[in-house]
Amino acid sequence: MNEISPVTQATAKAPKTLTLPDAQVVTSVKHYTDRLFAFRVTRPASLRFRSGEFVMIGLMQTDEKTGLEKPLLRAYSIASPSWDDELEFYSIKVPDGPLTSRLQNIQPGDEIILRPKPVGTLVHDALLPGKRLWFFATGTGIAPFASLLRDPQTYEDYDDIILTHTCREVGELTYGAELIESIRSDEMLEELIGEGFADKLRYYPTTTREQSPKMGRITDLLRSGAVFTDLGVAPLSPETDRAMVCGNLAFNLEIKALLEGYGLREGANSDPKEYVVEKAFLD
Repeated sequence: MNEISPVTQATAKAPKTLTLPDAQVVTSVKHYTDRLFAFRVTRPASLRFRSGEFVMIGLMQTDEKTGLEKPLLRAYSIASPSWDDELEFYSIKVPDGPLTSRLQNIQPGDEIILRPKPVGTLVHDALLPGKRLWFFATGTGIAPFASLLRDPQTYEDYDDIILTHTCREVGELTYGAELIESIRSDEMLEELIGEGFADKLRYYPTTTREQSPKMGRITDLLRSGAVFTDLGVAPLSPETDRAMVCGNLAFNLEIKALLEGYGLREGANSDPKEYVVEKAFLD
């Protein structure tokens, strides 16, 4: 694999006094590429969420018409598992984005706004029981799966878990590669879930622009059957397979059609089926 882009990281302790509404304090920031970064913040003591859900986070901005300060918020999947004492987020950097153009400059000790009302469809409750679970992600769409992959229920409910992650360049796969490595070597998770739990986990990264060991869009690799051949597994089946999808809108629509072609049906919290898509997240 090509050389991974260097990362930068910083940490700090939370200050005692908070000034923003629904404020939480940034505890660490890590930049992966010129387009991607992750950060962690303090967790509200009262916040309860299911792994895979998202919350609204943001910063204050000045209204051009009134001159008044108001919150600028966007939906962000929580990348940390429900048992973590901090909250982790994984974000893209958009140079002219109203929020991300500013959010990418946060430092440890800064405050962000976090509305503690988690919601989302990428939760275990939205799927019927199955044997094999697929996580289909593009770009920062891996964030909710970073949460679910560190949740004991994922390994209790399924015999096999497959994470596919498609990005344009090799450096954009760093977050996912580090995630999988940390899970496989995490002694606390092994104590929580049981010895050998990580043997259930398979990782299938691909790139679409920069050369890597596996090239191609995951949708094309599904159509050709290459993903099943590469992994040595049977094709998708509604009797055994469950899937979660998170990526850009075009990807979501394309993979929905593919999953339904295999006989899988879209589910929801109120009506569990064989697959779910995070509609609120756009890569």
